[in-house]
Amino acid sequence: MKLNTLYIKNMVCPRCIDTVKDILDNLNIETSSIELGEVHTPNNITSDQKSQLEELLAARGFELLQDQKSKLIGQIKAIIVDQIHHNKEALNINFSTLIADKLHQEYSSLSRLFSSVEGVTIERFILKQKVERVKELIFYNELTLSEIAHQMDYSSVAHLSAQFKKETGMTPTAFKKMRNPGRQSLDQL
Repeated sequence: MKLNTLYIKNMVCPRCIDTVKDILDNLNIETSSIELGEVHTPNNITSDQKSQLEELLAARGFELLQDQKSKLIGQIKAIIVDQIHHNKEALNINFSTLIADKLHQEYSSLSRLFSSVEGVTIERFILKQKVERVKELIFYNELTLSEIAHQMDYSSVAHLSAQFKKETGMTPTAFKKMRNPGRQSLDQL
């Protein structure tokens, strides 16, 4: 059976998946699986269902992606977010290889497309995601900076601290001391 795939922008966390699933259930759209950024359906959806879906998704901060370029960018973001925020295993290959392998395309063309549409490189997007994850890990105060550096694949605490300071303007220690540290939701990065 051939599955239809819908690509949804800003579907970047398990709660997002639950929200999108609720919307699809309310519209009686059958699904085979729902993953970050993607919904697989065994049946075609009607134009009426598509219009309603777009409207309900938009009301919740999501967007149904229509063109191939948007779909690719959504997939790239979903791969990165999943690896950084939801995958407990260390990445044994670099992100460029991971993205190229998962999308079955050359990384250089994906990188050019991403930069031209998003106005930022994939590498910069990865860095922003890593810094947000580091903020989260610091905020919950369950790991030392050394453990965080190791978990996030930094070569050292000094490397993590340098990137963190370059991105946020403060050291991880200063961030840890803040009462109400500023964090961004993943769909805003």
